Amino acid sequence: MSAPVNRLKTMLKSKRPAIGVIATIPGVQTARILAQSLDFIIVDLEHGPIDLNMAHAMILATGGTNCTPLVRIAENRASLAKAPMDFGAMGINFPMINSAADAKHAVASVRYPPKGERQWGPFHAPFTWGVSMPEYMAAADDNMLCMITIEHIDAVNRIDEILAVPGIDIAVIGPGDFATSMGKHGRADDPEVVAAMQKAEAAILKSGVPIGGAARTAEQANAMIGRGYSLIAVGFDWMLLQRGIAASLDGIKRT
Repeated sequence: MSAPVNRLKTMLKSKRPAIGVIATIPGVQTARILAQSLDFIIVDLEHGPIDLNMAHAMILATGGTNCTPLVRIAENRASLAKAPMDFGAMGINFPMINSAADAKHAVASVRYPPKGERQWGPFHAPFTWGVSMPEYMAAADDNMLCMITIEHIDAVNRIDEILAVPGIDIAVIGPGDFATSMGKHGRADDPEVVAAMQKAEAAILKSGVPIGGAARTAEQANAMIGRGYSLIAVGFDWMLLQRGIAASLDGIKRT
């Protein structure tokens, strides 16, 4: 056995853009298909109907691929981050990071003392990573990825203090909640929302913390990469399924 390596972390350090998806559909087969083509999967425990048992199975489905399994939890709570890490997630996506205190809590949740406050009990993670327990413990802090989401107008007003917190591996911008926090429900393209997100983007790029976001088209993704984005989510799994169905039906004459 050898020490585990978080490929996504390596890509972020080498400034190679990583492309992935947010997985909301409970299913080992779906996760495996996605993992064959993508750099990362974010298993969604915040909005998707996925329980911990299924999340574990979906993480295992990435085995033998170059896809890094991450988990998005419902709240910025160490108790919610603990189980996904203990059965093999290689990173946690924390929602609604609106202050330096929020960011510090997220960072502490993914690292063992003395660097953080993660509790011991990774009974299944070594099997998932293909290493021994001592090897897992030796590498866990360095390999676990802390992803914070900037998705509220309050976060923009405190963005510099948030990004100054050591230990953040990547900061991603969430358009949907950004719009909602500004009373622009479902209108992520509203000029005021776009301006707020641009302010957050500029601050993240300036800080040196890798930045991530969502792109609906290849053109949008390329433009984001050109501006310095390190991680791009090309949508949700259900969204990709919709696009595939639409592409398959396009041009078929049914009348």
